[in-house]
Order: sequence, then C-alpha cells, then structure tokens
Amino acid sequence: MMHYEDFFKLFIALLAGSLIGAEREYRSKSAGLRTIALICVGATLFTIMSNYLGNDNERIASNIVVGIGFLGAGIIFREENHVRGLTTSATVWVTAALGMCIGGGYYSLATVGVILVLIILFLLVYVQKLIGHKQQIRNYRIVFNQGQGSIKHYEKELKRFDLKIKQSKHNRIGNLVTATWTVTGSEKNHKEFSQEIFDSPEIHEFDF
Repeated sequence: MMHYEDFFKLFIALLAGSLIGAEREYRSKSAGLRTIALICVGATLFTIMSNYLGNDNERIASNIVVGIGFLGAGIIFREENHVRGLTTSATVWVTAALGMCIGGGYYSLATVGVILVLIILFLLVYVQKLIGHKQQIRNYRIVFNQGQGSIKHYEKELKRFDLKIKQSKHNRIGNLVTATWTVTGSEKNHKEFSQEIFDSPEIHEFDF
C-alpha cells in the first residue's frame, strides 16, 4: 500500500530535477528543464515501485541504469573534431542516480548530491574556461602553392608562437599543397598565429 512519504519523494525528485534541469535549460542544452525533471521523477518512481515488488528491486534498479545509458548515449554526437553532449549525458546519468537515492529514502545523500552537481555545473565552468584560455587544441588547414611556401616554414611559425604540434597531415595536388596540423597552445598564441597567417598573401585557403 502506498504511503504519504512516497508522494513526498516524488515532489522532492521534481524539485531536485528542476534545479539541475534549469541550469541545462539556461545553457540551451538538448536535455533541459523538463527532460531532467522527468528523469529524476521517473528514477524515483521506479525505485519506489521496486520497494513494493520485493525480490525484483535489484533487477529494476539495474534496468534504470541501462535505460539511462541508452538515453545518455543519444545525447552525445560528434561535430567536426569535437564531441558534444558529454556533460549533458553525464548530468542525465547522475540525475537518475539522485532519483534512486530519493526513491530509497536517502534524503541526506541526495541533498549533498544535488549540491555537488550544481557546484560542478555552475562553478567549475569558470575553471574550465580558465584552463581553456591557457591551453586550447585547434586544427589548422593551410593551402598554398608549392613554390610560394613550404611545410617546414609554417611549422617553424607554429613553434615561434609556442604552439605544439600534436599531429600533422600533408598532401599535394598539382602545385597546391594542403597541410593540416593539430596543435595546442594558449588562446593568445592561437590568435597571434592566425593573424599572421591571415596576412600572408601566398596562402590560398586557411581554416581552423
């Protein structure tokens, strides 16, 4: 028989999911306010029902994890050389775990979990941006005439701006040489190198 505490758990799950989902909605992510709130409420509801189904509770809990895994995988996609949706997918995963905590009646654990998730989503983004200013990965593609430039010249330019080459690929069609580099360095050094290349008249194409 259902207890009033079970209804309380659902409202707590709605609140927790809404707090986390609001941050995702604010950043215009694919899984926003309603999606995250539904995941938290759903995981809580499944956990409540597993308590009433006796021996099947472990099987239901494991199926929650599997189901959330499929949902989270659908959020991740590759865009050029970047993978998008990893943070939102991880948020979906941890929200389901919080829902299971709430459904199991572990309110203190769920509260600490929600606080930590909000700290990660709201505060660590500034730390991430700071690191990004100091160390960025970019792909550069330069197309030039064989007689007007050389691969070694541009690699020396990269090193002159303190950009470290991680990977390179070159090919030639006729007199046109296409060189691609994956490099790391500070945002400032990337900007200075890009400006230098933009001002080079011998370059036909420049992408990054």
